[in-house]
Amino acid sequence: MKRWLLAAIPLPVLAHGFGQRFDLPLPLWMFMAGAGATVAVTFLLLARQRNMQPRPVGQAFILLRKVPLAGALATSLRLAVLALYLLVLCAGFVGTQNPFKNIAPAMVWAIWWVGMAFVSALLGDLWALVNPLDTLYRWVLGDRPGKLAWPQWAGVWPAALLFLAFVNMELNWEGSEQPASLAAAMLAYSCLSWLGMFVFGRRTWLAHGEVFAVVFGLLARFAPNQVQDGRWQLRPFGAGLLLGAPLGWSHIVLVMLMLASVSFDGLLETQLWLDLQAALPWPPVLLRAAALGLLPALFLLAYLAVCRAIAWCGGGASLATTAGWYVLTLVPIAIAYHFAHYLSFLAMAGQYLIPLASDPLNLGWDLFGTRFYFIRLGIVDARMVWYVSLFAIVAGHVAAVWLGHQTALRQFGTRASRSQLPMLALMVSYTLLSLWIIAQPVVNG
Repeated sequence: MKRWLLAAIPLPVLAHGFGQRFDLPLPLWMFMAGAGATVAVTFLLLARQRNMQPRPVGQAFILLRKVPLAGALATSLRLAVLALYLLVLCAGFVGTQNPFKNIAPAMVWAIWWVGMAFVSALLGDLWALVNPLDTLYRWVLGDRPGKLAWPQWAGVWPAALLFLAFVNMELNWEGSEQPASLAAAMLAYSCLSWLGMFVFGRRTWLAHGEVFAVVFGLLARFAPNQVQDGRWQLRPFGAGLLLGAPLGWSHIVLVMLMLASVSFDGLLETQLWLDLQAALPWPPVLLRAAALGLLPALFLLAYLAVCRAIAWCGGGASLATTAGWYVLTLVPIAIAYHFAHYLSFLAMAGQYLIPLASDPLNLGWDLFGTRFYFIRLGIVDARMVWYVSLFAIVAGHVAAVWLGHQTALRQFGTRASRSQLPMLALMVSYTLLSLWIIAQPVVNG
């Protein structure tokens, strides 16, 4: 998805967009060892608290029982996002097809996909409030019940399959950088969503089939803010990821896809991937599609192996139950890697929106006086990305360890610490892998 942006950078770069690499003050292995040790020490500190009780699920502090002007604010936000949605469609279909002079690519990939994921994880589920597909459907057809009941076995399988298709489009579709193709894909997905809402009901489809409502909703469970029944509630970061009952296989697969997709996007920037492309006589598109299908399967197998070991160490719970209990403990890792990997892209692509805001259709307008804004490609350098990534990845894994320990207390009681040893091994391994992937296009050596 970043090819259109990187083509504007005159230096030979990878997807992080840097012309120069950063010389680490210490060898990379020392940073990786320190990060892994931090995760391990966190586990040891939690394990020593033998009288620690699991945090009650859903516990939150009510900040406001009624948010002032909530209705007017919500309507204003919905109208603003709906206007942006229509503008992107219009720009894609009738605007210039130069991706640097069309607002659609930067708005879709930088502001919406990357930016909304950040907002969801750090602030709350804004997408549930402003989703323009939901807004249009509700204003036209209301909240009438669907024609068919949602089968229990379906879970969130439609969202998981659509997410896999979306990631393939993001990483492996040439049309992802062309405004008209992007607008056509948006319109096709919108029609699919409206059809799903009509057949199964608006709320049902949003909860099970609208992939971005499901994905952003999972990320938002990490956030400290929650608005429920008109009340503004505060909770610790990550507390919303604690479960009262295990999730099903569809949620497990979806979280594995979320983890594997962003890791695969980073892997595309490594010399290892370039060497693999050179060694295999496959077309690049086919090779990326095959790898994108294989990597989530490997992530899932590794996770299930760890869950089997957790169940054995904890006293013999079933594999499906254990996997369903622990799957959301991995969400902070997905958030951390998403933040680490896309920070530089958001900083650079977001700048393109400053001149495009004044002339979104390339008609010679200068609505806000920013048409000739100078793009500063070095606004986020390799040094900043490395240290922010280091902090984010370690913090994400520490949060995952805490969530895993809370889940183990709930599932295994006094055997919680012993049951967490396999998960600790997985967390440390993924910490090292994540830092290695992030380092490849950023640091020397």
